[in-house]
Parts: sequence; C-alpha cells; structure tokens
Amino acid sequence: MSPILVFLVISGYFSALMLIAKMTSRDNDSASFFTGNRQSPWYLVAFGMIGASLSGVTFISVPGEVGSSQWSYFQIVLGYTVGYLVIGTVLLPLYYKMNLVSIYQYLDTRFGKSSYKTGAFFFLLSRVIGASFRLFLVATVLQVAFFDTFHIPFSVSVFVTIALIWLYTFKGGIKTIVWTDTLQTLFMLLAVGISIWIISDELIYSPGQLMDVIVTSPNSKIFVWDWLSPRNFFKQFFAGAFIAIVMTGLDQDMMQKNLTCRSLQDAQKNMFWFTIILVFVNLFFLGLGTILYHYVEMKNIDLTQTTDGLFPYIAINHLGVLGGIIFLLGVTAAAYSSADSALTALTTSFYIDFLGKSPNDSSDKQRRWIHVGFSLLIFLVILIFKAINDDSVINQVFKVAGYTYGPLLGLYSFGLFTKLKIKDGFAPIVCVAAPILTYLVNANSVEWLGGYQFGFELLLINGLISFIGLWLIRER
Repeated sequence: MSPILVFLVISGYFSALMLIAKMTSRDNDSASFFTGNRQSPWYLVAFGMIGASLSGVTFISVPGEVGSSQWSYFQIVLGYTVGYLVIGTVLLPLYYKMNLVSIYQYLDTRFGKSSYKTGAFFFLLSRVIGASFRLFLVATVLQVAFFDTFHIPFSVSVFVTIALIWLYTFKGGIKTIVWTDTLQTLFMLLAVGISIWIISDELIYSPGQLMDVIVTSPNSKIFVWDWLSPRNFFKQFFAGAFIAIVMTGLDQDMMQKNLTCRSLQDAQKNMFWFTIILVFVNLFFLGLGTILYHYVEMKNIDLTQTTDGLFPYIAINHLGVLGGIIFLLGVTAAAYSSADSALTALTTSFYIDFLGKSPNDSSDKQRRWIHVGFSLLIFLVILIFKAINDDSVINQVFKVAGYTYGPLLGLYSFGLFTKLKIKDGFAPIVCVAAPILTYLVNANSVEWLGGYQFGFELLLINGLISFIGLWLIRER
C-alpha cells in the first residue's frame, strides 16, 4: 500500500466521522455532552457498544492469540454472559432509579465522599491505562503503514491519533459517540468478514471447506481443564463474569452509553441484544485467527511476528491492496470506537465527580480544557507503554484490570450485598492496600499455593480483599 493511498483512506474515514459529529452536535445544550439528552435509540447503543467492548484489542490480539492459547479466550466470553445478566438486572435498575450521570455518585450516597472519590479515581486510572493500551495498537499500525515511510517518529503518530479523536468528540460528547460508534462497529465487522472472504478466495476454498478448517484445526480447542493452568475453564469463566461486571457495569465509559437510552426498559433491551451479538462476534474473531494460521501454513509464510503482529502482517503484505485497505479501516474503527468514548467518559467523571459540577451548569471552556488534559495524559501513557511492552496487548489489558478494577468490585459488592456502613475516611487506604496485597499473592502463588498460577481471576482475589478490608472498617 502506498503512503498516499493510506492517507486518502484515513482522510476519507475521518471526514465521515467529522460529518457525523457536526450533525449530532447541532442545537446541543450543556447536558448533551454528558447524557445525550437521554434520547438515544437502544438498538444504536447496543450495536455501537459491540465496537467499544471489542476495540482494537480484540481486532488484533484475539486472532493472534489463537496460535498460543487456541480458543481458550472463548471461556472468558461465556463468562461475560453471566456478568451482563447481572448488569441488566441489578446495576442498570439502580442507576436509572437514582437518575445518575456518573455511576460513582452511588458511592457518595451509600458510603460518603471518600469512598465516592476513591471509586472515581480508580475508574480514571483504569480507563486511562485501558484506552492507552488500545490506542497503542492503532498508532503502531499507522506507524508501519504510513509514518515510517517518511521517517516520522512514533510519538508524532500517537499525537495525530489522539488529536483526531479530540476533534470529533470535544463538542458533541456522548451524543456524538453513540452514532460514531455505530459506524465504527460496522466498519470493524465488515473488515473481518471481507478479510476472511479474501483468504478463502486465495486458497480457493468454499465456505464449507473453510468451516472444516476451523472445526478440525488443533488451534480451535476451547476448553482447558488443567486446574493448575491459568487458562483453566472455571478460572476463566468466573473471571469473565466479573470482568464484564467491572469493565462494563462499573465503568463510566460503558454505562454512560446505556444511560443515554430513553428508559430502563430500553437500556435492558440494549444489554440483552448486545450480549447475544457479542458472543457470536467473538466466535467470528477466533475463527479468523484459525484461518490466518492455516493461511500461513498453506502459503509457507516465514512468520516472525508477535501474536499481535499476525493479522496486520498478513493483511498488509499478503492480501493485496483491498485487504490492506480493509484491515486499515477495520483496526482504525476498532480502536477509535473504544478510545473516543473513553475520552468523553474521563472528562465526564472528572468534571462531575471531582469538580462537583452538574451537567446543566456546564462551562464549555472548562470542560474542553479537561478534554485536552486527558488527551495529553493518554499520549504520555502510550509512550511509556511503548517502552515497556513485552506481551500481547489483550493480556496486558486484563492484567491491569485485575489490579485497578478490584477496589471498584469490592466497593460495589459491599454496598449492594450488605447494609453495613463503613468508616468512610479509611476507604482509600483499603482500596490502595488491596491491589498491593493482590500483587504479593500473585507473585508468590506458585510457592505458597502448591504450584497454582493465577490467570484473569486475579480480579476476584482483589475484589475479595477489598470487600474484607471494607468489612474490617465497618461501623460497629
């Protein structure tokens, strides 16, 4: 792909996003940025949330991980269904009943200011790191496809990546995000489907033959029953359930979209259909991973890429101009569908939770400076991650989630399942201590627990330690 072609594709794509942003930000009042005036059609929210949940992490990392962990990731996806059920039946009714803009306002009502600020802080920490990891992927692809040709530093490609998000979200906020995420989810799914079609055409495979490749491949193994393995089914299933609860139900980014629906019933319909579609979409991505590794074998391609580099390498170097264009659009859409809403949610949480503002008395100037501040913070975190990354991004995201979302899991579990009050001033100490203790347990698990290795279920340990800590500081 020539750099000019890459530039034209990206320019056309962002022109479409800017057009949507212009149309959706017309006649906005102060609350539109934060709540979308609670007029979003539930089916648009459901479809757009697919892209936001999957992001560039799923688009690149999940197909690549098939080579090292087969389809064991699907065990986590099965756990998601339980987590989303909890969100739809427990958390959404609570949020709508309290008419929340920031979901962390619940902690203020239940425990007090210290718990409230602590919960919001851990969201900010979690989402800054998560959004940075996701944008790292698309920045890396743009670097290889475009910026390296002109010897432009990686830091410049990162800056451009984030600046483009700021341009189409700074005015419309969540109202714009609901519509742009719908477009971006469509691009992402089309990219996967067309990539599979191109590969099958090159291999001269019928749909039935392609299905046989997936079914008979050793890379398509789903279940792992070895108890000591970090990929054991029960570990990953229950970890998936709690990952869904914390990374969707206790995450301002994901819930802010749900709270733009017209009613609780619409939001629950959104969550129900979103869950069903998400399961099949993940199967779609895992199938792509199996097909990619089969393609490498059949074409005798000397593969020296990391797992995250598999799909980009094949698409750009072996699937022709159409394959390269489709991949570029897909990965850009996948990464931006998650990152753009993250920037809006970070701005919302800081503005409401830490500055104590109301959406109705919004100062556009102040809000936009907060928007700029978080953009710069994500820029710096991406550069740090570039310097230290040594693993597939999907593993990094879930590892970080295990530590940063654990205190949120503990706070909400204690608030929802007990009637106890706590000594609110000690809540920050408990929530900081819990991830530290979790790290110590994880680092010594082989020695202390007879060879046991923690996987993504580390989140449960962190949440449990947080819960116990809150119980210890309960009011007598």
